[in-house]
Amino acid sequence: QVQLVESGGGLVQPGGSLRLSCAASGFALPYYAIGWFRQAPGKEREGVSCIRSGDGTTYYGNSVKGRFVISRDNAKNTVYLQMSSLKPEDTAVYYCATAWIWSCKPHEFDYWGQGTQVTVSS
Repeated sequence: QVQLVESGGGLVQPGGSLRLSCAASGFALPYYAIGWFRQAPGKEREGVSCIRSGDGTTYYGNSVKGRFVISRDNAKNTVYLQMSSLKPEDTAVYYCATAWIWSCKPHEFDYWGQGTQVTVSS
């Protein structure tokens, strides 16, 4: 059974940092694409960053380029999202998800975690 569990969310001041973790079970990370997505109240879910299986190719949304870094630890079957220089507009529920294909579009991802809240506020 595929399971994804996010952790690491919380309240942080503007300019601060957080690291999110996504622990996967039921499948092996090297054979899947993993993505981080976020959804703010009243907004559509958007792709934040994704990492491809095999060669580790990454994708970043324009709003997070240069501030967020996605990485993975295959031995731990875990994917991370290091978030720096956080802004109030980064406030959202952050989800990780996995897909059979290389994409960072939410509708192409099959399995989702329960989400973790990130709030950026002074």
